[in-house]
Amino acid sequence: MPKIRIGLIGYGGIGRVHAAAYRAIPFHYGLPADSIEIAGVATTRRQTAERAAEEIGCDFFTDDYRDLLRRPGIDAVDICTPNNTHHEIVLAAAEAGAHIYCEKPLAMNVAEAASMARVVQAAGLKAQVTFNFRFFPAVTRAKQLVDAGFLGRIFSFRGRYHRSSYIDGDKPMSWRLQREITGGGALFDLGSHILDLLYYVLGEFDSVNGTLETLIKERPTTKGSAELAPVAVDDIALLHARTADGALGTVEISRMGTGATNDLSFEIFGQQGAIRFDLGEPAWLSVYDARAAEGPQGGERGFRKIEAVSRYAGQRAPDWTMSPDFMRAHAECQYQFIRAIWDGSLPAPSFADGAHVQKVMAAAERSSELGAWARLDDI
Repeated sequence: MPKIRIGLIGYGGIGRVHAAAYRAIPFHYGLPADSIEIAGVATTRRQTAERAAEEIGCDFFTDDYRDLLRRPGIDAVDICTPNNTHHEIVLAAAEAGAHIYCEKPLAMNVAEAASMARVVQAAGLKAQVTFNFRFFPAVTRAKQLVDAGFLGRIFSFRGRYHRSSYIDGDKPMSWRLQREITGGGALFDLGSHILDLLYYVLGEFDSVNGTLETLIKERPTTKGSAELAPVAVDDIALLHARTADGALGTVEISRMGTGATNDLSFEIFGQQGAIRFDLGEPAWLSVYDARAAEGPQGGERGFRKIEAVSRYAGQRAPDWTMSPDFMRAHAECQYQFIRAIWDGSLPAPSFADGAHVQKVMAAAERSSELGAWARLDDI
């Protein structure tokens, strides 16, 4: 397999995660250590770019991502920048002929997402979105069971993603609280993840009825400042949703979940069974089989845990019995992108997938504004 040379654009917290994951992939799959190389890094300031290059161990750094795209031998770019830059960088990367790996959410709005999906398809490039939670083996097992008909007709579902990252009213403004940079609040930041998981397992959404609220409407402009700035993005999003197949569900998204660290879960209820996934127990999937024998004491019925642990196809290390973690899910997402470049397969989650999630979020925003259901076909 030819060496893949990656240009990393952005090196905040998530950029560091991506860099670490690329370094880990060869060890997971028994590949040569130099099969994946971060060949350069770009940030918005030369000083931070130089520090990033020192951490990563690459020779090239710049404060202009275009310089990185002009470098000979860059096969792919990894975009770890704020949401309002994704569209511009993707179009520039496509023009440069680089494959593209982009952080979620894909874009600021539906029009941008659709444009990005069209451009990469027309250019014949591999393009993938960072929906890393898909790559916990228990989520993969959930999809397998749904696709195999284990649950029978799907009646309903419930998804939840809560964090407590903004419960402190004295926490100052940041780029994540500015609509002109993010496009949205908790819905975009956290909601894109749980909505993608439900889409991945259940299929396309049809319509949404959402309520979005900003619970802390002003925050200090900087830490400790008496000057306050308005918050124009949502802190919490509560959705009723219907899939294209007619299943009804609820989705709770909040950055104000007091006591929650990174609480993500979903449940799916069908005529013949049910499943539950909880990120707190990423190695296991809870399964209920309604076809099990029922006796005087309940027989064999009841939720039971089935193992998924670290069952990644082709993995050499760690041993399959070990529990996966957040970093392993990122590494797997990035590995699937690299594999698509190597073997010509279709990358997933694709930009088309990212564009569908973007439509769901736009429908939720419109629904909240109108106080009525919003169909994705009307977005």
